[in-house]
Amino acid sequence: MQTAYSWGFLGHRTINRQAVYALPPDMFGFYKKHMEWLSTHSVDADNRRYLVADEGCRHFLDCDRYEKAAPLDTIPHNWFKAVEQYTEDSLKAHGIVPWHCISMLYWLKKAFEEKNLQKILRHSADIGHYIADAHVPLHTTHNYNGQFTGQEGIHALWESRIPQLFSDSFDLLTGTASYLTDPQSAIWDATGESFGYVDSVLRLEKETEKRHAADKYSFETRGTVTARVYSAAFCTDYHQSMQHMVEKRMRSAIRMVASFWLTAWVMAGQPDLNSITETTQTADPMDEKAEKARQTQPIKGREEHGNE
Repeated sequence: MQTAYSWGFLGHRTINRQAVYALPPDMFGFYKKHMEWLSTHSVDADNRRYLVADEGCRHFLDCDRYEKAAPLDTIPHNWFKAVEQYTEDSLKAHGIVPWHCISMLYWLKKAFEEKNLQKILRHSADIGHYIADAHVPLHTTHNYNGQFTGQEGIHALWESRIPQLFSDSFDLLTGTASYLTDPQSAIWDATGESFGYVDSVLRLEKETEKRHAADKYSFETRGTVTARVYSAAFCTDYHQSMQHMVEKRMRSAIRMVASFWLTAWVMAGQPDLNSITETTQTADPMDEKAEKARQTQPIKGREEHGNE
């Protein structure tokens, strides 16, 4: 089976693209102009996992290392208080995605203040990636690929295979983004919601498997490669059993991504985006190296995304 990205290429690119349509008029024109760039570079953060040792921890949070169940109300939401309580090394070992989303918010705010086009786009694309990851239930548990429950492969099933099969029918219209008066609480609430779905994600997959003992897998030809995949029948049953959870989490992620973009812009004083000097968008040298590393090197850190 093939190694999969979080949300898959399709999921991340769709989330960043659709977030543009949730922006208010003062931001929409600027972001729409750069929508293809934001979509294409939505997976840069995943590529960096092959090059940067500290990148992987930014994509997940093992909530069950701290809490037995949602809400996430005992772990400090403030990064410095969390470091004081657990140490930075311990936090990174179990993931830092909600804290990192807040760091990214302030980096984007600064980019808006500087009217730095390259940084605005790069930070916007990355924020979209990390917020999307925080909306995936299996990014919030140490049993991230069902490896402790005999469900290896469930990570890519949930976030790659199901969007691949059903995203054309997803309703991803979210309405206009909102300014977040407390973005820290917003991203922690979203992460807690994801954690609250973990038991259902695992239990419903096992129940679906019982109904598809003979046809859980099938084979598909992609180019010249024939690969074993979760069958359409199994995925349809699982998707329906979850009551379209994947679609709902994707829609929630889209709205929050747009709201973080909007919040950073407002925090920066609502600069006129039309006055930002256009420059030729070139790939970041780090991301070019990361893309090459993805082709030739193993991930630095844990392979939290599982296999499809």
